[in-house]
Amino acid sequence: MVNEANARVQDPVYGCVGAISSLQHQLDGLRAQLALAQAEVAHLRMLPSPTTCAASVSPPSPNIFMHSDSQPQSIFDMDQPIYDDDSMWPR
Repeated sequence: MVNEANARVQDPVYGCVGAISSLQHQLDGLRAQLALAQAEVAHLRMLPSPTTCAASVSPPSPNIFMHSDSQPQSIFDMDQPIYDDDSMWPR
């Protein structure tokens, strides 16, 4: 009951339920992020190693994955919800 009372001070409408819901949303986002990272690792493992195909294929250009601002970019887009510091809910 003390936890619920403290949660109601922070969020008078939802209390602990709001905190639990926020944590579930964060967990879902982290699971999706983990799945993307695992998919990227699997994709990179499927690429031929440089030593086995060096004679048959020329190496890719160093700028193949670079954008105009010269920042490296992952092959997967990892969009995440943005949370305000004062709120438990995504924008």
